[in-house]
Amino acid sequence: MSAKFRSEDEEDLIRLKKMLRKVLGDDEAQVRRRLESRDETRILDIACGECREAEVLTDFIADLRGNKDGEVRLTGMDVRAREIEDAQRRFGGKRDLENRPGTRECEFLTGDASKLDQHAELGENFDFVFMRHQNYWNGAKTWEEIYDQALGKLDDEGRLIITSYFDKEHELALEAIKRLGGELISSEFNSETRELITEGKSVDRHVAIFKRKK
Repeated sequence: MSAKFRSEDEEDLIRLKKMLRKVLGDDEAQVRRRLESRDETRILDIACGECREAEVLTDFIADLRGNKDGEVRLTGMDVRAREIEDAQRRFGGKRDLENRPGTRECEFLTGDASKLDQHAELGENFDFVFMRHQNYWNGAKTWEEIYDQALGKLDDEGRLIITSYFDKEHELALEAIKRLGGELISSEFNSETRELITEGKSVDRHVAIFKRKK
């Protein structure tokens, strides 16, 4: 990885963390109260690739938990075995939180995100399910299966968070998730998004958060 790419990637992740805070908005107080009442917070990152966002996600959730003992646990899944191996090598295992109580633990599994219910090792009742750069245009039917499976993995008060590269693709994803039983809490445009070569495509261009309809 070139120095230029590493720098861009690091800047993208800083912006992603800001966007996660922004998209929580008025929902933040409720999410904080819920996390503070639990000893463990579980995150499922699906279609995660190398999961470059692993530290950002666990840091963000640790911030929401405040100075509380317990574990922030991230499970990443992707169908690409080589990228999962890279993620495990870079982020896998348990580590202490810096200058605060609690621990973080990340594990990475090879698997098909459209068939999460066939992976018993994942368990259920995640506090957060995350999809960075969902790709609805690359097979709408498959991605609707992924969204449906993602909603099914959430705890009753859990949150699904997605990011998107494109404006229209984001709109289509929002509508699909709502049809499948997701209730949109907030969707935000990233005003600092980094433009890519393809016209209209940029990094974490939109971020949205859902809960399950009751």
